[in-house]
Amino acid sequence: MNRFIEKVVIVTGAGSGIGEATARRFAEEGALVVLAGRTREKLEKVAAGLPQGKHLVRVTDVSRLEEVEGLVKDTLQRFGRLDVLVNNAGVAPEGKVNEASVEDWRQVMSIDLDGVFYGCRVAIPELIKTRGSIINVSSVSGLGGDWGLSFYNAAKGAVTNFTRALALDHGPDGIRINAVCPSLTRSELTEDMYADPKIMAKFKERIPLARGAEPEEVAGVIAFLASDDARFVNGVNLPIDGGLTASNGQPPMV
Repeated sequence: MNRFIEKVVIVTGAGSGIGEATARRFAEEGALVVLAGRTREKLEKVAAGLPQGKHLVRVTDVSRLEEVEGLVKDTLQRFGRLDVLVNNAGVAPEGKVNEASVEDWRQVMSIDLDGVFYGCRVAIPELIKTRGSIINVSSVSGLGGDWGLSFYNAAKGAVTNFTRALALDHGPDGIRINAVCPSLTRSELTEDMYADPKIMAKFKERIPLARGAEPEEVAGVIAFLASDDARFVNGVNLPIDGGLTASNGQPPMV
């Protein structure tokens, strides 16, 4: 498929995991891809596998408004337009509310929530011109609670409802704004979990497809939501969870 020929796509958190897979997917479908993240070495490694002359590496801390403004400005200077923004950058500190630090709270809110807010705020004027789209990477943790992840739940829950509100406000402008809500997905942050048979057995018990996701599987859904194939899809928070949220939460009994 070549659904994004000459379309310009920004992907934050593009140095690994879902962000890396998403950048590769858009490039495979003909897009001009801007890879944003905090670590140049990771971004350059991803960029090395993309078509020459059709990408831009931009070191960006999405928790800083001025850096997000610079990211969009550099994108426009290089490619002249913006069609898709994928807000993917995120962190997930663990601990109960009285155990994790105030600094942990500030970090997750500044990256997972402020980063989405800044990206949308800066990109929307340009996306109005191209009738483009935004895909926010939320989580099943933005649809329900987890043990030991209350800070992350708060941030992703906000992203989930922020996505809905933006879709209402900017649908008349011709912009579609959706979110994906993955469950356990292979990444640098989850490799230890994937390597632990006991943890994976617990996930397999709860996920009907009996496994976690690969980042490419999430990237495929992001590309769909950004494409004309989803041109009447707006304000959706789409679980990518192997059927996890189909359950009412009770354990298997048969």
